[in-house]
Amino acid sequence: MQEVAESVGESTYSLDQNSQELGLALSALMAQLQDRARRVFTPISADEGSGQMVWHGWQPPDGVTRRERPLVMLHGGSGSWTHWLRVIEPLTAAGYSLWLPDLPGFGGSDRVPGGTDADTMLQPLAYGIEQILGGASSEPVCDLVGFSFGGMTAGMLAAAHPELAQRLLLVGAPGMGMTEGRTVRLKGWRHLPGLEAQMQAHHHNIAQLMLHDAALIDDETLTLHALNVARDRLGRRRLSRTNVLAQALSRLNIPVAAIYGRYDPLYVGHLPALHELMQRQCAKPLHWQVMEDAGHWAQHENPAQFCAALQRALP
Repeated sequence: MQEVAESVGESTYSLDQNSQELGLALSALMAQLQDRARRVFTPISADEGSGQMVWHGWQPPDGVTRRERPLVMLHGGSGSWTHWLRVIEPLTAAGYSLWLPDLPGFGGSDRVPGGTDADTMLQPLAYGIEQILGGASSEPVCDLVGFSFGGMTAGMLAAAHPELAQRLLLVGAPGMGMTEGRTVRLKGWRHLPGLEAQMQAHHHNIAQLMLHDAALIDDETLTLHALNVARDRLGRRRLSRTNVLAQALSRLNIPVAAIYGRYDPLYVGHLPALHELMQRQCAKPLHWQVMEDAGHWAQHENPAQFCAALQRALP
């Protein structure tokens, strides 16, 4: 097994560095979790100079019984590990070991050379999981959880590398070939002069796409969103508008679960049709849950309800 670089407390990239560049202050929770994370770096490819992925790990507290397999949790588009910010502590307290990568081209990870979408991330992800969790055993080494773009990516990864995951949990995932959801009109922000104008655009976009209840858009939510979108280097993603996840599900023979917010704009008013389609594509019974009063970013909007749903799906 090739040795992977590891860093605890330091990294070639950090939220602190990015927040200082943008003039934003990290919340106490963001700073605490970053400081406590075990960070591991794995190469994007075998080619020298291809770049690296950064993985963030958290373990259950002392005295808490660990679950059988760790969770590998993939964030959404224009995101980073902080898409899971508010569920890290409750999930580790419930006994889950967590590994949260910044996907290639997002956060602190380099992009795949020439890569523009999820299909080019599968090999770097598989290699990273094998290096961190081990890939020599005959048993799968993790449960895969993916949010939005990361859910689509997780489904593709599980289909391409069936040796890795025992179970798959999709959260607000696109790529099912359904385009009936509400049209989401986002505002551009990079051209706007000054932080205040940019943050107003970010607030609008979070309300339009991410959270059902705009009153929940607090300073922490705005800050982590602003930090994440500033580090998005994959502006030409297109696979989420196709049925690539539906195709991947048809090739799986592992248990699949799904959690969607009732008011997810990608599927608002069409969740029954999505449920039916997803079950039709799965070889095993689908564990389906809908979070009431939640939008697309369900785990951030209602962390307690989400963690309860995850524990039902992945006991």
